[in-house]
Amino acid sequence: MKRFMKLASIAIAILLPMLCQAQGIDEITNNLKKTLAPDSRTAVWEVKATNNNGTWTLNGKMDNASNKRQLLNELDKHGIRYKDNIKLLYEGWAMVKLSVASLRTGGKHPAEMATQALMGTPVKMLETSGEWVRVQTPDNYIAYIPSTSIVVKSEQELANWRKSKRIIVTENFATLMGTPSNDADIISDLVLGDILEYDSTVNGAWVKAITPDGRCGYITNKAVANFDEWVQQPFNADLIITTAKKMLGSGYLWGGTSTKLTDCSGLTKVCYFANAIILQRDASQQALTGFRIAPEDWKSKAQKADLLFWGNKSGRVTHVGLYVDDGIYIHCSGMVKYNSLDPSNELYLSTPFLSISRINGCIGENGIIAVKDHPWYFQK
Repeated sequence: MKRFMKLASIAIAILLPMLCQAQGIDEITNNLKKTLAPDSRTAVWEVKATNNNGTWTLNGKMDNASNKRQLLNELDKHGIRYKDNIKLLYEGWAMVKLSVASLRTGGKHPAEMATQALMGTPVKMLETSGEWVRVQTPDNYIAYIPSTSIVVKSEQELANWRKSKRIIVTENFATLMGTPSNDADIISDLVLGDILEYDSTVNGAWVKAITPDGRCGYITNKAVANFDEWVQQPFNADLIITTAKKMLGSGYLWGGTSTKLTDCSGLTKVCYFANAIILQRDASQQALTGFRIAPEDWKSKAQKADLLFWGNKSGRVTHVGLYVDDGIYIHCSGMVKYNSLDPSNELYLSTPFLSISRINGCIGENGIIAVKDHPWYFQK
């Protein structure tokens, strides 16, 4: 019995510090993750600690070098011995080459569609696996895109693009033609928000432009704007709502963020991007941005283009729309349509109305950025 008790004491003396360290590592990692990378949609923090003969090995992936340094520094402060085997994800830059490219939650076609990105959108490549690339978009959203939907760009090529003369499509739908003629072969379809490099103007009615993957074609002058001028536009609630009205009757697509088809938060993103403003991707993220207004104050305080949020009884945000006027709003639910906040209106819906966010006056604050101020589009 004494021998057994002695062996047990030795085992406890060995295992207890290891157990305490394991708890310490987990606590430090989890607490920092909650602070630095709470949303897996916009940050990669996939770290696991394993013990081997008293030394801890940190395995996994992260996308942010600063976050990794802070984690390691915190472990050092607590005197925890470890081997750093965390892979920092970064493989360079690419640009979307299709009018609309679909991004998924996993690197396979059957995976759920998470979001979309438009032609001319710069994306940060995090890691490649076969034909799929895990990328981050300018709104920080992380998802997987087929390698056939993008073209890789070197740092210098991207820097040259930022300085180049560019045009942006300002109509919901347009076409890049092989020659300056409506009867020519089509090079690519185009949608609102697509960005191309400018080459020249032909006969005053056509613009010769270049896609990110080098295809040259012609688009009518009335369908585009000078990108450098377009990004300087002031906040324009009428433009945001007009963009939504032009999509009335179009269908719902989970993950859609283009004038072809959208989901609810995709619609708000499309309409605000028409005003050169980048919103967060999902409704639950958008609800955390802007100036918050209580839902019961909609009659006295809601303004055109404010974001309206609905959800379940527990307060979880699941839906977003755009306020128009007099209780009327536009949203995408089944299709893009009008409904009302007013219970006496026949267009009223009884889904729990949770909050209002005003974007006007909050551009540049957390989660809301003007295209002109985004370093991926313009060199600062």
